[in-house]
Amino acid sequence: MSTKNTRVGPLASSSQASTGPKLDIDALLDNPATGIIVCCGSGGVGKTTTSAALALRAAERGRKVVVLTIDPARRLAQSMGIEALDNTPRPVVGITSGTGSLDAMMLDMKRTFDEVVEGQASPEKAKQILENPFYIALSSSFAGTQEYMAMEKLGQIHGDAQKTGDYDLIVVDTPPSRSALDFLDAPERLSSFLDGKFIRLLLAPARGPAKLMTAGFSMMTKALTKIVGASVLQDLQTFVTAFDTLFGGFRARAQKTFELLQADGTAFLVVAAPEPDALREAAYFVERLNGEDMPLAGLVVNRASAAPNTTLSADEAMAAAERLRRQDSDAELPAGLLRLHADRVRIVAREKLLRERFSAAHPAVATAVVPALSTDVHDLAGLRTVGELLSVN
Repeated sequence: MSTKNTRVGPLASSSQASTGPKLDIDALLDNPATGIIVCCGSGGVGKTTTSAALALRAAERGRKVVVLTIDPARRLAQSMGIEALDNTPRPVVGITSGTGSLDAMMLDMKRTFDEVVEGQASPEKAKQILENPFYIALSSSFAGTQEYMAMEKLGQIHGDAQKTGDYDLIVVDTPPSRSALDFLDAPERLSSFLDGKFIRLLLAPARGPAKLMTAGFSMMTKALTKIVGASVLQDLQTFVTAFDTLFGGFRARAQKTFELLQADGTAFLVVAAPEPDALREAAYFVERLNGEDMPLAGLVVNRASAAPNTTLSADEAMAAAERLRRQDSDAELPAGLLRLHADRVRIVAREKLLRERFSAAHPAVATAVVPALSTDVHDLAGLRTVGELLSVN
């Protein structure tokens, strides 16, 4: 994967409209320095579809692409004609480019955690960890584990791609809601858990001589034994002792992936809908990414209402509808169509105002606006259409 010293930032056309600079998607995809694109945003804004459309367009423009989804929805697999996605990249059939390729995969959080343990520990130690009840809980449901494992998987794919050359672009579809940026905090959260006073106390007997088993510690363990039971406490101590030898490697790899996200060649795209809540969330993402010195490429506003192909204003349409209603009681149908036109004009104006407000607060953020489609995207043809709409901004 290319990691040239060219920082991938906002790619915009030279024209400056009232809604801010225009995001040049094809320039972003065609730039050989672009090695990673991370799509983030709140739920229900079309982020998974956008990720898949970007990956497909890049592949059909000659890039060797893998798209990693962390969203549990199965729409990505269905859209790409794959029966099921898992932790292994699967080829997508039907790419029209002779030189490009596209693979797709869905993060399996626990399987990724298991692979890390198996790769870092001896077979005996790995078996001890993998069968421990506390490890099973940590790898399946601990807050931040999904985001942490997403970083692990991204780091794995990037490292393998550098060795094999299988991919020159990774597209990452993040979880919905603000947790999509939790991967920025996940290493620190896991560090805080494993470096906590209680965990260090449990490790004290294993890390030091027997004299560290003070009367206070003995009293605490006796109290915990009464509360949770001797076997539960023993399982926890066994897990913490075994896992402690791996933690340094976890932290080091997480830091390396965090630096990769900040590096030249990575580009973040914030995806939103033209609605107040979604754009407020988008503003949060933009400010957080800027605060973490992450390279922000721009904003994608999905499902925007298309302006009617007429100069008739909303007020004029409503006035005409009222005149028809008064003059002819049988003119309800044309009067209703005029009212629908007025509603549509007002929606378009409202969405434009929302985008202008966002751009006024974040004038440097390049934007691509994608109009709403009449049907759901459920195949490669639909993804191509979305990609084409993204590119014409």
